[in-house]
Amino acid sequence: MQRSEINGLVKEAEEFLEQFRFKLPPWASWDLDTWRKESPRTRQIRERYLGWDLTDFGQGDFFKRGLLLFTIRNGDPRKRASKTYAEKILVIRDNQETPYHFHWQKTEDIINRGGGTLVLELTPADHTTEEPAQDDFTVYVDGIARKCEPRHRVRLEPGESITLEPYLYHRFWAEGGAVLAGEVSKVNDDKRDNRFLEPLGRFPRVEEDDAPYRLLVFDYDNPEFGLNDR
Repeated sequence: MQRSEINGLVKEAEEFLEQFRFKLPPWASWDLDTWRKESPRTRQIRERYLGWDLTDFGQGDFFKRGLLLFTIRNGDPRKRASKTYAEKILVIRDNQETPYHFHWQKTEDIINRGGGTLVLELTPADHTTEEPAQDDFTVYVDGIARKCEPRHRVRLEPGESITLEPYLYHRFWAEGGAVLAGEVSKVNDDKRDNRFLEPLGRFPRVEEDDAPYRLLVFDYDNPEFGLNDR
């Protein structure tokens, strides 16, 4: 993806969040110069990959398969003494799919915070082969049990939520307009706790045709941006 395209998508996301009066931390709007100046105080942000995040899953078509989100808080999966929870806000475009995946460790609640309908398709994974299983299963929608068959679809209207446990494949998209979705979960570890059903990339390849409007989480380790702890 081109940096100029990413910049435009983040600007649109900021406007979408503003429609719902959803406020992000002040550092969410820092430019690159401010990041460099404040870098010594932001080690926790960078180590825990808090902030703007965007992916096209390596497919090259963000509007068909993609996701834009902001990680607000997170623990460190390498440290037991770290906080044990995470929170994200997601901007899901109409008919934009996040493909099938599950987490080995993370339990998460996905919440429709506003907008259109959030549709999730669910199927359990075999714990040995990690392939989709044919067993019936139970999920909880706002604490209410729902018995499901494989490939069951749950439709969440604004205000509704679902709990997704480990080894439960899920894919999701918005219908009837973009959705502002929340995620509350155990510690999030995107490097080691995503199992996609098909081989997919987690972060996009970026063509730097413009300066970054907002840094993304995968920019923190890029030496060209000059962030360090000194």
